[in-house]
Amino acid sequence: MTKKNPTFALFNPETEGLTPEHAAKELKILAEEISRHDKLYYQQDEPEVTDAEYDILRRRNTAIEQHFPQLVRDDSPTSKVGAAPSSGFSKVKHSVPMLSLGNAFDDEDVAEFLARIRRFLGLGKDERVDIFSEPKIDGLSCSIRYEKGVLVQAATRGDGAVGENITDNVKTIACIPHQLSGSGYPDILEVRGEVYMRRDRFQELNTNQASIGGKAFANPRNAAAGSLRQLDPSITAARPLDFYAYAWGEVSDPLGQSLTEARSRLESWGLPINPGELCASLDDVLKFYRGVMADRPDLDHEIDGIVYKVNRLDWQERLGFVSRAPRWAIAHKFPAEQAITRLNEITIQVGRTGALTPVANLEPITVGGVVVSRATLHNRDEIERKDVREGDSIVIQRAGDVIPQVVEVLLDKRPENSTPYPFPTHCPECGSQATQEDGEVVTRCTGGLICPAQAVERLKHFVSRNAFDIEGLGDKQIKFFFEQGLIKSPADLFKLAEKDKNSLIPLRNQPGWGRQSAEKLYSALETKRTIGLDRFIFGLGIPQIGQATAKLLAKTYATLDRIEEVARQVHDPESDALQELLAIDGIGASMAGDLIAFFGEPHNQEVVAALKEQLTIEEFILEVSNNSPVTGKTVVFTGKLQTMSRDEAKAKAESLGAKVAGSVSKKTDYVVAGADAGSKLKKAESLGVTVLTEEDWHELVG
Repeated sequence: MTKKNPTFALFNPETEGLTPEHAAKELKILAEEISRHDKLYYQQDEPEVTDAEYDILRRRNTAIEQHFPQLVRDDSPTSKVGAAPSSGFSKVKHSVPMLSLGNAFDDEDVAEFLARIRRFLGLGKDERVDIFSEPKIDGLSCSIRYEKGVLVQAATRGDGAVGENITDNVKTIACIPHQLSGSGYPDILEVRGEVYMRRDRFQELNTNQASIGGKAFANPRNAAAGSLRQLDPSITAARPLDFYAYAWGEVSDPLGQSLTEARSRLESWGLPINPGELCASLDDVLKFYRGVMADRPDLDHEIDGIVYKVNRLDWQERLGFVSRAPRWAIAHKFPAEQAITRLNEITIQVGRTGALTPVANLEPITVGGVVVSRATLHNRDEIERKDVREGDSIVIQRAGDVIPQVVEVLLDKRPENSTPYPFPTHCPECGSQATQEDGEVVTRCTGGLICPAQAVERLKHFVSRNAFDIEGLGDKQIKFFFEQGLIKSPADLFKLAEKDKNSLIPLRNQPGWGRQSAEKLYSALETKRTIGLDRFIFGLGIPQIGQATAKLLAKTYATLDRIEEVARQVHDPESDALQELLAIDGIGASMAGDLIAFFGEPHNQEVVAALKEQLTIEEFILEVSNNSPVTGKTVVFTGKLQTMSRDEAKAKAESLGAKVAGSVSKKTDYVVAGADAGSKLKKAESLGVTVLTEEDWHELVG
């Protein structure tokens, strides 16, 4: 295996020495930052950072989550894909979620990917695992649905569950057939692939744009995305787009027993297929990777890595998915692009938790085809470690078309009058003291509720896409209402329309508003008076409770009243409620502590009570494809399993609608005990919980 790239070593996500509190706070910052960049990339087609920089953010997030699995947030970037669809298109719910891929950055990551597959499937060292390798096209993901061979619908990825309806636009792409050719295709065939623009056609497009005074595109990916998401299909038709198929979603009949067989059938039906190669070993896939990287400059289209997929489809099915990505595939990214520029000024942003995040304001420079003017400096310790100063010449790196990172300072170019950056001791927004607790890297404003930045950021979070998803309420509008004194807490949002009736200056007469936009906002707010429990919990902005954890809590307790009741009961350390909470697989003591603290704080109780007066919070009902004997049951696996790995057993149980717990309590329905089962088995027997052998379990679930 090759040596790690020294540039990436600067960002090697070591987690040794991190405290749970420090890790939780850093995960929160990463979730917010990655979400912002996802929105820029997927919704606005205006990324601020390179793919490499974006990947660094995700890599750090993944490393911390792996070291502290109990801290994984519900809004974790590993649990979501892309961004919500634009309001300009109708929405399409994907019948099969359209997920993204995990990333590998070096040979060691690829080797670990292959090793994980073997561990999960319980394969011997000598058993062959064929991997199909193909270039990762840098374009816009698209799903195309055929019924009886006829193209009936096309959609963007969106947030992975819901995308944008771009059917009319996709029909203008010449290489995509409106009617499949040949025979034997299934009645329902949902093809997935990438819409992209060739380099020569990108240059022609920008030349034409310049001749008519139009805006030039930064790179072929932005050009493809911007062209495909035109509200006027005639504009898309005038743009030179191409398409490569590489996967499928819903199908009414199997496409084969292997990926290579399925690809061959798709090609026989007239679909353009992304070329690739079947590899039988780690050496083979790395040889393919290096060969394509060497040929990359001569390709007629942009690629940003290689995708590796398990070839056997039955193994893919067993491996399944974890959060936002399949276990059976990974993207091996190419190295990041770098550039040198000047750091003009360091400014401080205050987040909704009071975290003070330093931002490097740069002399604008183009990196990887995108103009970069800002880069994150993360925290005070990062500034001190790299000795970053205003006026420095610095190396920046874009890692994934998202926020750039400062790689290093060029000390030989430092101005003579340079002085270290004095990190603020007080919040720039409210003047409150800013402190950094022992063991933490984050400096935090202590102003709490009096800090306008925190209040505004919390309101922004409440209306965000994975929470209440209120159209027409962006950052600008939230800040406007807050400064006007119209909203101070979330419940105030649902009183805006009533307040407006008695206002001397109605919203429709305010600068930037009109009758139509005001009515649209009030209508959007009305539609959100009924909200799912998981979205409601996530919208509250409880520390460490991200999107995934909110859904986990909703799945476990079903109603808000039950969650509030549990929060009251868990103050007794011997209570069954506390044991049940801690038994939830994925919720550790630190996360449980933040949940309990939130519902125990009187101000938060007032906020929740005010919201309950305005809203109908729906009971959470678990959706499973088919009811099984373990749907809704709580299952604990213990001991060494013989016929499947522990990970595979948990994944299968959850797919059948069961709740997998990490410890045994009175609420446990089944304990599946393998060889050498220890304390969990003893506790199950003492509590009278049903104990199953592996054979019993297989017989029960069929």
